[in-house]
Order: sequence, then structure tokens, then C-alpha cells
Amino acid sequence: MSQSAGEHSVDLTIGRIDDAVDRLLATASALTDAQVREASLLPGWSRGHVLTHIARNADGLRNLLIWAATGTKTPQYPSREVRDAQIEAGAGRPASELAADVERSAIEFMAEARAVPDDAWTSEVQGLRGAPHPAWFTLHRRLVEVEVHHADLAAGYRPGDWPGWFVAEQLDRISGGLAANPEAPAAVLKDTGTGRKYFLRPDAAAELEIAGPGYLLLAWLLGRDDGADLAADPAGPLPGVPPY
Repeated sequence: MSQSAGEHSVDLTIGRIDDAVDRLLATASALTDAQVREASLLPGWSRGHVLTHIARNADGLRNLLIWAATGTKTPQYPSREVRDAQIEAGAGRPASELAADVERSAIEFMAEARAVPDDAWTSEVQGLRGAPHPAWFTLHRRLVEVEVHHADLAAGYRPGDWPGWFVAEQLDRISGGLAANPEAPAAVLKDTGTGRKYFLRPDAAAELEIAGPGYLLLAWLLGRDDGADLAADPAGPLPGVPPY
């Protein structure tokens, strides 16, 4: 996994998470009981499922920060089965309870982040899935969860609303992560808004260019868009991309 920033950016990332959560809470607090039971963009999940997942994600990633700060292994979740059961159990709550849960869990996560000693940010932790990573990367994981799942609510916030810096950083991170994946297509992505290019397989000759606004390229890589509004050169169907 490509990690484009280190512990020196902790304060910046914390501020960005605060802003992202504020945007999310503005959306969540406006939803009605009927709306939180409607389908989200994630198959099989209502908006209530997504909001509960965001809250439990804050709790789980907070555990990783506690691990880093104390040196005592604190798993993100007891197991995937427990995580899934918690989401299912919380999904049907009233809208006000869901929004309050998102807010409470976010406040507790941010309080823990601000309390992590400076020398603990390079400590290694490991989530439920994926490779071990330094504690500072937990902040980047949280930021992605909030921004991407905010759009998954299908409640007015869309990929086009993602901040430009978020789009650029995630395109760089995901393309870097796919660089050594033999299942990734040998293609170059061109952000028509910035002119920047991202090579999915720099070890192979890129015979395909896929162009479009950065947020659409990112949404396509994340499986949130079918790429119908992206332009391929040479023309033809877009290739498959390994799941994010």
C-alpha cells in the first residue's frame, strides 16, 4: 500500500478529518427516519447501515490509536463477525440516534488522536485486514472512510463534492498501490481538470489512456462509478480494476 504522507502531516490530517466529519454530520442530521431506511449506494445496505458502519469504524480505528499510544495490542474489532453484527444491529435506529452515534464516535476518535504522543505515531499497528502500518496512517484510513461513505449515502454529497486535494491524494495512493499488481490494467489515467497523469502499471507499456475529471477517475477506481463518462483512447470498454 502506498503511503504518501508521514507523521509530519498529523495536524493537517486531523484538521481535514474534522472538516469531513462536519460535512457528514450536516448530511446525517438532515435525514428523516424514513430516509435512513432507504437504500444507500452500497448493495444490501440502507443509509442506516452506512451511518452505523462509519460510527463503528471510528471506534475501531480509535482502538488502533490506543494501541499505538499504550503499546498494548488493541484490535480494531474482535472479529469480522462481531463487526458485521454491530452494523446490522444498529442500522434500524431512528435518524437522530444514528446521527448522534456518528458524532459521538467521531469526537472520541479525534480526542484520542490529539492525545497520541508524538513519538507514538511511527508505532506499528494492524487493522482487521491489510498489512501492518504506522499509527499515523490510521488517520488517513479514517479520512477515506468518512469521505467515501459520505458519498455512499446517496443523500446529496457526491464524488464531485470531494475536495480536490482528496481526489489527487487518493488517485496517487491507489495508483501506487496497483503498481505491482499483475491484475491491474496497463493504463494511464489522465485527470482532465489538472492535467496530471497516474500510471496504474509503470512496469508495463501503457497502451490505454483513460481520461476524465479526477473525481470520476477516483470513483471508478473505488467501484463507485461505471466509468461511462470517462474517455478511453483507443476507444472501447474500460478494463476491469482489482477491487479497492
